[in-house]
Amino acid sequence: MTDAAPMIPEQRRASIVQSLHRERVLSFRQLSSLLGVSQMTVRRDVAVLEEQGLVHSTAGGAKLAPRLVLEPTRAEKAASEVAEKSAIAQAAASLVHDTMTVYLDAGTTAQAMRPFLEQVSDLTVVTNDLATVQSFIDHPSADLICVGGRVDRTNLSTIGRLTRLSLAELSLDLAFISSSSWDLGHGITTPVEAKIEAKRAAVEAAERSVLIADSSKYGRFAKYRALRLSELQTVITDAALPDVAAAAIGEAGIEVVRA
Repeated sequence: MTDAAPMIPEQRRASIVQSLHRERVLSFRQLSSLLGVSQMTVRRDVAVLEEQGLVHSTAGGAKLAPRLVLEPTRAEKAASEVAEKSAIAQAAASLVHDTMTVYLDAGTTAQAMRPFLEQVSDLTVVTNDLATVQSFIDHPSADLICVGGRVDRTNLSTIGRLTRLSLAELSLDLAFISSSSWDLGHGITTPVEAKIEAKRAAVEAAERSVLIADSSKYGRFAKYRALRLSELQTVITDAALPDVAAAAIGEAGIEVVRA
């Protein structure tokens, strides 16, 4: 039996962030043990994550940073919370029925819905996510609409005013909105101002809007508010969302599904 291949830097850093979401504060020694790498490697990874605004270094360790300064890269997103995203995607896909027109926001959670939509007939998929478009190319019946705009190479999506104008011409049954930072107080936030327009336009065009975001993003916030949580009807997250948070969201009149 061969040893498992070592993780690439993006996987290590995603694992550090995931571990800090569970424990809040970890020492370099603990992180070194969890990842199976030297403390020097961990220190370098933490330094990169600190530059991205994801963590704060402490005396001998690291803690999670509540303010999101930089959006994680697509590779970092793809490597994090994989099981949770799949569960969220399956629950979200259960809302989609034949002949619907749905918007899938940019992100790996929305893209993860693809396997669960294989049997939906006459589906129209609208998205600003280039990777999601590619994943639906072989769908047996889906009509694909890729909304235009300026390309964000880091996250493989279109953003900005042209994206909003395209979405304003559509009528959607469902809009699935993603986010790297969200909570009841701050709403859905982003460090990238140009990402606001697509999210707002999709919600305005949709009969029903659903946030799809794992619980590791809860309690974080960024500079720009894209939407208030009350502007959406449903939140689909994972089972790790704290009971107190789920109760508060429910009391605000928003349906909460913990997949």
